[in-house]
Amino acid sequence: MELKAIRLKIPEGGNLIVGQSHFIKTVEDIYEAMVNTSPHLQFGVAFNEASGDCLTRFDGNDEGLKQNAVENAAAIGAGHIFVVAMKNGFPINVLGRIQAVPEVATIYCATANPVEVILAETEQGRGILGVVDGSSPKGIENEQHQAARVSLLQKFGYKR
Repeated sequence: MELKAIRLKIPEGGNLIVGQSHFIKTVEDIYEAMVNTSPHLQFGVAFNEASGDCLTRFDGNDEGLKQNAVENAAAIGAGHIFVVAMKNGFPINVLGRIQAVPEVATIYCATANPVEVILAETEQGRGILGVVDGSSPKGIENEQHQAARVSLLQKFGYKR
């Protein structure tokens, strides 16, 4: 077995969601979850089949984000994983809908940070062990940091 770290490409001004699913209609169901959440979301979704043709299937409403999702899914190269590349919204707006898709088994990350996927590769193929999302903590929040956090949440409309 070989361990690998694969750095994903975050779309400029966007976010990625990486997860695992178990059925070919993942692309259609995640597409529906995304478009039914907000008509303003731009996204691409890619899903790696784990049997049959073993293709990377894809869809979305933005060509660049579809390409980003396909490139990231291909770089990961593990079966039954999906990648959503998105803009004009935040993962918090769609995660509940994606998690409610019946074939979705898990979400590994939802981020705009630099992210690496940690893979195990065997003779059979690749599997995701986890992700490294962003950087390690550099300290403990103080009152000034708390005020800045609340201000940011207010800017996004999540707090009064």
